[in-house]
Amino acid sequence: MADETSTPPAAPGGAPGKVLSEAAKRALAEAQARRAAIDAAASDRPKELNGRNGPEPVRYGDWEVGGIATDF
Repeated sequence: MADETSTPPAAPGGAPGKVLSEAAKRALAEAQARRAAIDAAASDRPKELNGRNGPEPVRYGDWEVGGIATDF
């Protein structure tokens, strides 16, 4: 005899066996839309020539290059 438990299918982004509320589903959909918009905006930016590698220092506060602090 097989054990037949009625476990609901997992929602995308949710834990297996956990039922997400409608508000949680909306929040996941909104977050996915925001991530898609950010990715689209990042791909639209022109390529920087002779620029610094890595994260933008203005945004991340990383004002050093090769262990030497720079201020400009």
